[in-house]
Amino acid sequence: MTFSIAYLGDVHGERALRDALEASDADLRLVAADAPGIDVLVFDTADTAGLVAAEGARRRTSAAQLVLRVPEQHVERLRAHLPFVPHMASAWIAAMPATPESLAELLSRAASVSVRRRAVASLRQKINQQMRPRVSEGDDAEHRRQQQLERSERYLATVLAQAPQAFIAFTPDGEIISWNAAAERLCGASAGAALGMKLVDALPAKAASAISALIEETLANGSVSSREVKLEVLPGRDFWAQVDAAPLKEADRVLGVSMSLQDVTERHTTMALLRASESRYHTLIDTLPQLIWTARPDGNAAYFSRQWLEYTGLDEAEQVGSGWLERVVHPDDRGRVRVHWAGALRGEHAYDIDYRIRGADGGFRWFKLRGTPLRAEDGSIAEWFGTATDIEEIVRAREALQRSADKLQAMVEKEMQRRASVEQALHQAQKMEAIGNLTGGIAHDFNNILQVISGNLHLLAGKLGGDEVAERRIREALQGVARGSKLASQLLAFGRRQPLAPKVINIGRLVREMDEMLRRTLGEGVELETSIAGGLWNTLVDRSNLESALLNLAINARDAMDGRGRLTIEAGNAFLDQAYADQQDELEPGQYVMLAVTDTGCGIPPETVDKVFEPFFTTKAEGKGTGLGLSMVYGFIKQSSGHVRIYSEPGQGTTFKLYLPRSHQSEDAFVSEENRPVLGGTETVLVVEDDEAVREMVVATLVDLGYTALQAPDARSALTIVESGLSIDLLFTDVVMPGPLKSTDLVRKARERLPNLAVLYTSGYTQNAIVHGGRLDAGVELLSKPYSREALARKFRHVIANRRQTAFPDASAAAPAPRPPVGSRTILFCDDESVIRETCGELLKAQGYGVLLAGDGAEALALGAKHDIDLLITDLGLPDIPGVELAGRLRETHPRCSVLFASGTSAELPAGLEDARFVLKPFRAPELYDAVSAALRRPG
Repeated sequence: MTFSIAYLGDVHGERALRDALEASDADLRLVAADAPGIDVLVFDTADTAGLVAAEGARRRTSAAQLVLRVPEQHVERLRAHLPFVPHMASAWIAAMPATPESLAELLSRAASVSVRRRAVASLRQKINQQMRPRVSEGDDAEHRRQQQLERSERYLATVLAQAPQAFIAFTPDGEIISWNAAAERLCGASAGAALGMKLVDALPAKAASAISALIEETLANGSVSSREVKLEVLPGRDFWAQVDAAPLKEADRVLGVSMSLQDVTERHTTMALLRASESRYHTLIDTLPQLIWTARPDGNAAYFSRQWLEYTGLDEAEQVGSGWLERVVHPDDRGRVRVHWAGALRGEHAYDIDYRIRGADGGFRWFKLRGTPLRAEDGSIAEWFGTATDIEEIVRAREALQRSADKLQAMVEKEMQRRASVEQALHQAQKMEAIGNLTGGIAHDFNNILQVISGNLHLLAGKLGGDEVAERRIREALQGVARGSKLASQLLAFGRRQPLAPKVINIGRLVREMDEMLRRTLGEGVELETSIAGGLWNTLVDRSNLESALLNLAINARDAMDGRGRLTIEAGNAFLDQAYADQQDELEPGQYVMLAVTDTGCGIPPETVDKVFEPFFTTKAEGKGTGLGLSMVYGFIKQSSGHVRIYSEPGQGTTFKLYLPRSHQSEDAFVSEENRPVLGGTETVLVVEDDEAVREMVVATLVDLGYTALQAPDARSALTIVESGLSIDLLFTDVVMPGPLKSTDLVRKARERLPNLAVLYTSGYTQNAIVHGGRLDAGVELLSKPYSREALARKFRHVIANRRQTAFPDASAAAPAPRPPVGSRTILFCDDESVIRETCGELLKAQGYGVLLAGDGAEALALGAKHDIDLLITDLGLPDIPGVELAGRLRETHPRCSVLFASGTSAELPAGLEDARFVLKPFRAPELYDAVSAALRRPG
């Protein structure tokens, strides 16, 4: 028999089908799809849409068997869908790819079934025609309606049976009367098992309870009820179902309840995830520090976050739309914000703007607002999403930074001006320094020359014996020396090289004491007026130099007024602040005593003011001045850490203001050297001077005054004389000495050997040996060259009478102490500080004791083993053993040895050392002597 095979598909499928037909043993032939009497229709599909198309082709050839060629990976999925597509339940499925033989076998079987069914159908038709009775036309119409109803019912039953949702029907008492295939799959029970059962018997209790409640609600209300419930119909398998229940009615009678169940677990999970996502979103929004807002495409606000509402203190309803612009934006910013927002809505620029937003407290803070449009699929704006970030601190910092930048710019400009001024001042200072060094060197040699002349003139004056002419010549020569000395002094003052001996004075008292001298100097044509402020502060200054400065200013003022006018001298307190000090050269801010000298003279032209302090500059006629007076004033004030300021107006007069630092100490008593008597002496003096002429003159003068004079040309020679053992009462040395040994080192070494030695320096140029900061070192006595015979005599008596000089308090300042009985007393002095050890050893040796020195306990015990020790002086803290242990061990071998602890603290002493004494550091020489004397008087 020949079987007709039709194919609906592409050429590739047709080729595979022809290969199968050739491989078949049956008589299979390929025909067109619209040919009559087709036995098998072959159709290619891969999805459910293909099934629907195949079903349509199947209806055109209802007698043919349908073979579906399906890709292997889709076979199971499509097989599950076949029952739900009408007329497709009996379709054959051929998995692809398939061999020609397997496909040929499947086609043969399908064709055999098709022929067999066609034969059965033909036979049934003939039997029915023979058995059907003849009926009327009316009966025939009724019969056709009945057949149509039956077909409808069968179709409806097929639809319900094959529906993807589970359909269940119940009687009013809960008996199951309908249970489709989907219900079987969803609930895990077959229709045969479920039909006729009660719901509580067909499903687990919990699931049955949930569905029964819905049935009762439906029956009670007589209307549709819907609910989403979680069902567990199989152990360990639960799902969410959308349950819809409706009453089944006939007229007014309720026949039962129909119910559909659809698995919505995936949708439920998706909605749960969506709700969780929304919850996280809102939590994030509420957590962010920014204020969040959204707006509709037209720009009207739609949403504000909790932070925004809390900050503004307004309800959301008050701000939606455009209410936010009028309610919370600063009035000064609204116009700018409105224009910017409108431009962003038109797409002209991004929404990014800073403006102020009012807070709940009524205050405004700066915020940065940014907005981003969210667009729909067509590109149009669906919504605006934006943030508002508080930038108040940033704005304040930015404003502060701008202020700082402006201030910095001003400071830079000011600094540039100051630098220009400083550079000019530095240039001037370098020039003045160079001149100062030159004048200092000249003054040194010049003073030595003047000293030789002055000393020899004084010696010569004592030899003349009443020759008036010679005496007059000598007086005139001495006057020249004085003038030269004054000139040298002015040179040193200008160069800030003069040795100052400052004392605490009250300038008001000094001005009053100089009143008579000033009036004599100024003459009757100058009216002198003084003004001293109450509560005037003291100042630390060299009195004689200040007197000279004031006298110089007064004489300059008299010359500026041509001997007629008014001179005003004022003294008061002043405070110079940092701003003023920054504009001046070498000036520290603080409290000062001000001395002002004002005249009514011709004044100083502006172009001359900056030059008046330069040496040798003068506006006076030739021969009327040296040009050093104001230079001396300037140098002296600067050397005294002070300040000078000139105020002058041509034709109106000039004011010189001198500022000297305030001193908080009490005023020192002033005793004029000139009031002391001119006396000689019998002491021995060592004169150290490298200038031979000066040295011989000084020796001759001292011999003339009754002193015994020794002389040395340098410090090394002088030290040899000191070490020779000669008794010397006074060392008179020049400051500037040739050779490696300086004058200050000579004094130190000489005092080590002669603790009571008095020292007097002399120099025409001190440099920095005994002058620091422009002032003589504490305790230093100086006789400046050139000096007169009378000045030399007075200074010698003063220094010898005041041997306790503060520069060496341990030796010279010690009050005479009663000497202990020395005899053959031996002292062991132990201290790890070499300076203390050596110094105290020299002091004790000078008192006549035998002294052994040790740097630690071991060395002290070694000396104790070799010598008899009368007294141990030791520090408590030694580098190897404690001082108390040293004393105890020494007492074991020297029971009669006294103990004196020299330490910064005292300590509790053990048994056997109760009689030991203490002298606390720092101690002076008298204290040491007294402690040693008391310790040696130890009984026993």
